[in-house]
Amino acid sequence: MIDGDGRLVAADPALLALNEAAGGMMGAALAVPQLATVARLARRLGILVSRGVVVADGDTDLDLWIRAQPDGEGVRIAVSGWREMRARPVVASPAARLVESDDLAWDTDGGLRLTFVSIDAARRLGLDALSLLGQPLTALFTLDSDGDGALPILEAVARQRPLERQRARVRGRDVRVLLTAHVRRDPSGQFAGLSGIARVEDEAPAPASPSTIAPAFTEGLDKALRTPLARIIAHADTIHAEAEGPVQRDYADYASDIANAGRHLLGLVDDLVDLQAIERPDFALDTDSIDLADVARRAAGLLSVRASNAGVAIARPLPELRMPAQGDFRRALQIMVNLVGNAVRYSPEGGVVSVTALRTGGMAEAVVADQGKGIAIEDQARIFEKFERVDPTEAGGNGLGLYIARRLARAMGGDLTRGTTVRPWPLVEHEALLRPMDVAEALADPQQPDQRQHDADRDEDRPGAAHQRCSTGTYDRCVGPVYS
Repeated sequence: MIDGDGRLVAADPALLALNEAAGGMMGAALAVPQLATVARLARRLGILVSRGVVVADGDTDLDLWIRAQPDGEGVRIAVSGWREMRARPVVASPAARLVESDDLAWDTDGGLRLTFVSIDAARRLGLDALSLLGQPLTALFTLDSDGDGALPILEAVARQRPLERQRARVRGRDVRVLLTAHVRRDPSGQFAGLSGIARVEDEAPAPASPSTIAPAFTEGLDKALRTPLARIIAHADTIHAEAEGPVQRDYADYASDIANAGRHLLGLVDDLVDLQAIERPDFALDTDSIDLADVARRAAGLLSVRASNAGVAIARPLPELRMPAQGDFRRALQIMVNLVGNAVRYSPEGGVVSVTALRTGGMAEAVVADQGKGIAIEDQARIFEKFERVDPTEAGGNGLGLYIARRLARAMGGDLTRGTTVRPWPLVEHEALLRPMDVAEALADPQQPDQRQHDADRDEDRPGAAHQRCSTGTYDRCVGPVYS
């Protein structure tokens, strides 16, 4: 146990002996640098941090797995593994090479979140290295695709091979860099992150001709990862649920971390396959008659468990409401699930996500409104670009969902705007109205609330109504009718 000042206040005999061998003692600052770094990171971020470290212990190295969990003002550390290895030969590290160059050294964990950024090199670029710790790698770099439209870093992670050439730009700076990295592994041999450097390029490369992601790349990625990831997730869930017998609590929590990371990677694979499809020049969708209100209800139903776990209610269209339109049912549902999922993710506990289907002019419109912190006006165009997110420091997501959703909506003759309003389907002749929404009723039953809407929200014919609703705080994210 580490207190708020970084002092070791409790430890088992093995950890105490390791700390004393490093020159520390009980009641003094933790003397093992690798453990102290993980503890500081967990305390600063206020979240559980798990990573593998190698600690020198005399003539041997100890390969350890560290879990640091904030506990009040301090941090509780669990150390497992304790695998002895032959001491590695001393070689120049990226940080050491930095002394002789302008290279920026960086490390990530298995979720590609930054765990180390060289302070001096970051300062030369006008960056705060400490504020970047715990953030996604994309908070530091904007990644450029290669000539085939692929991202070399994704292939390196998928195949767990060294990253040789990933062109990028330092985010917020007009500086082009070339990323290289080697793979880090945990005690069980699984992927635990990247350790690399960013070398400043003297001249900007000539822009590559636009191209889609190579089909062979996404096909190989899908085949190589889908089945192994599914097995990893299934086994990890079994361990976490203790379905085959009790296990230590830290191992069960570690299994849960593995399952969540696996689901995130599986979602990324799905998005990359979709990305390859929608960027083909001949991409088209076969449209048919669909019921947009039914699509909205189904999307709300699919997200109901996640919403309930987050303490969020989903208000959905009434069962009797019909909104005939033209579109591709599967892709329409994919769009709505993406929008509702985003709304649930960014809603505060006790909030309501409103899912609306209505007619606006000659188009069917779906509106997903939440009570989250909102999207700044200057970000409302950027979030529809590839690999862009409103806040890259927040956990979850890969910056592809809204880009794919908008491309799908436009392929059906419509559009997706502001991140929450979609108008993708021409109407079949139909007139539909919505009843006023009873928010209290929605909150009373977060699993199956009905969709109703404030009378004020029926104000779609009055220009500026959406902005007025946003400014009063009814909805923080700008939603509602789209005015041309």
